[in-house]
Amino acid sequence: MTALPQGLTAGTWTIDPVHSEFTFTARHAGVSKVRGHFEEISGTVEAGGSLEDSSVSAEAVVASISTRNEQRDGHLKTSDFFAADQFPTLNFTSTAVKPKSDSEFDLVGDLTMRGVTREVVFATEFGGVATDPNGNQVAGLSAEATVNRKDFGMEFDAVLGGGELLVSDKVRIGLELELVRA
Repeated sequence: MTALPQGLTAGTWTIDPVHSEFTFTARHAGVSKVRGHFEEISGTVEAGGSLEDSSVSAEAVVASISTRNEQRDGHLKTSDFFAADQFPTLNFTSTAVKPKSDSEFDLVGDLTMRGVTREVVFATEFGGVATDPNGNQVAGLSAEATVNRKDFGMEFDAVLGGGELLVSDKVRIGLELELVRA
């Protein structure tokens, strides 16, 4: 078993949504990247006695999606993409933590979007532990994964004149999380 990263103590840590981000990036028209995020995220990290005994559960509210363009945000909420009316949240539940170094590990788990669950591996880096100005113990995590949106039933395809897809199939997910010791 691998010890918890330095400074991280066993117990429950909650995502601080004010100091955390759930972002995504997709190629647009094959030439540029469009970025977005979810405004409403929540979740917990249960730090066990070892890294392998730890777990994560997290959620994002689809209606809180923002790409800085109301028309695009509205389209992303439709059945072409997230189907927010039918599937109001994205969920992640870890199934394994695989250490790579003292501060890096793979977080393996089930990501559910549009009612479809697929295993995803997040390359994760532990950012350390500190005490915030309010006296709370906080910890940081950065994580990244790439998924194929079609694996989650997002079949929308608009092909441009040169054969490029309007929206790429591959989507990069980025997490910057600040956790507060409960």
